[in-house]
Amino acid sequence: METEFQGYIILFLVWLVSTILVRTILAKFRTNSRLPPSPMALPIIGHLHLLAPIPHQALHKLSNRLGPLVHIFLGSVPCVVVSSPEMAKEFLKTHEASFSNRPHMAAVDYLTYGSADFSFAPYGPYWKFMKKLCMSELLGGRTLDQLLPVRREELASFIDLMLNKAKSNEAVDLGAELMNVTNNIISRMLMGQSCSADEKEADEVRKLVKAVAELTGKFNLSDFIWFCKNLDLQGFGKRLKEVRDQFDTMMQRIIKEHQEARKKRKEVGESDDDVKDLLDILFDISEDETSEIRLTRENIKAFILDIFAAGTDTSAITTEWALAELINHPDVMNKARQEIDTIVGNNRLVKESDIANLPYLQAIVKETLRLHPTGPLIVRESTEPCSIGGYEIPAKTRLFVNVWAVNRDPNHWEKPLEFEPERFTRNEGDGKSQLDVRGQHFHLLPFGSGRRGCPGTSLALQVVQTMLAAMIQCFEWKVPNGTVDMEEGPGLTLPRAHPLVCVPVARLNPFPSFE
Repeated sequence: METEFQGYIILFLVWLVSTILVRTILAKFRTNSRLPPSPMALPIIGHLHLLAPIPHQALHKLSNRLGPLVHIFLGSVPCVVVSSPEMAKEFLKTHEASFSNRPHMAAVDYLTYGSADFSFAPYGPYWKFMKKLCMSELLGGRTLDQLLPVRREELASFIDLMLNKAKSNEAVDLGAELMNVTNNIISRMLMGQSCSADEKEADEVRKLVKAVAELTGKFNLSDFIWFCKNLDLQGFGKRLKEVRDQFDTMMQRIIKEHQEARKKRKEVGESDDDVKDLLDILFDISEDETSEIRLTRENIKAFILDIFAAGTDTSAITTEWALAELINHPDVMNKARQEIDTIVGNNRLVKESDIANLPYLQAIVKETLRLHPTGPLIVRESTEPCSIGGYEIPAKTRLFVNVWAVNRDPNHWEKPLEFEPERFTRNEGDGKSQLDVRGQHFHLLPFGSGRRGCPGTSLALQVVQTMLAAMIQCFEWKVPNGTVDMEEGPGLTLPRAHPLVCVPVARLNPFPSFE
């Protein structure tokens, strides 16, 4: 009986492999088109084995061998990988209309209440409405200006914490502390409260953000292997439900508290001219009967999840990479410090309004984003077939723009692997000094480009530049052996492989005022 059962299993596996091979071959013949070059694929998994251990690095090696446009199969999902600025422009600008959708991913769809968020919503009326809302209200200049005191207070608290560590000569895990302060900033801007006020709640929010990043970043068989679509072979389902339930419980409590506070303000006749947090703005829109689209509670919760997930670790990681580069390049650190001392002085803490007068600091952040983009891969999906670079790209093809590789293209960057902020300050007639990070220059795409470009770019730059400037202004940073390892770790947001652990040393006496 056991032998007979084993025989059935073998027959089933042979049938399965044969079916997949036949489907793959027929699919290629049905296209009757010329696909970009592709490496040898394996049955069932396609080219998934080529992505380990860090996808953007592995895809870069593949492009070095096969060219700037490569066709691969991730399981049964057809994909194209773009690794040059010229090809990136073709896909993200010339043929942008064909690649305006995000691919459907099971974990993201579940966590965002059926893609009720903004980041992963299908391109259409709702997405357009939310994009306009982000740019004009939620993340627009007026709102960011109104919430400036929140960012200022959290920066002062962070510097005060570092000063206490310096007094006790205590080492600091900078990545963890930067994560805390960015989490506090996002929390207060979103909901008018600080995670630092309640350590238990702070820990809950940080764990949720980390869990969301891990779950959405892990390889999920159901996304790539067609016969696993409705199976939970990796046990993601239970963990996804736990995380969403925890987030939902937290948001229901926060929404209830907000609505009760809004009701009380109306009852006592308080003015609506007071500074509103982002949740207040979302409520105003959801209650506006004349609004083009009425936001549901699921839309609000999913959007807040977007902001937490996208705004917390990305800014912290960028600041951590920047400081690591400065520690390894003391001449750059000294030049940045001299600029800050000259423009700001030693009597007060640097402000966001000072950044416009600190071009070298801006160059340091740009160079950090070039070498260490927190979104190393732009992911889209085609809605219609198109012809690009002499190749035919079928509909429902997943697009990966390797930003990490594009930002290091030797055809566009002199000494592309070296950390050299001066490339963004010198004016040699090549336009380099005018380079911006907002997606207009296709050899520098840390925030994406076009319709799906990051709407939080201004906020991210304000937080990173001001935080880094304050860290340079106020402290020396001591590390063992005087240098920092720059190895990358696996993850969606380009984390460091090893924590940046430093001992802060206060360099100013008296210490600058926080006013």
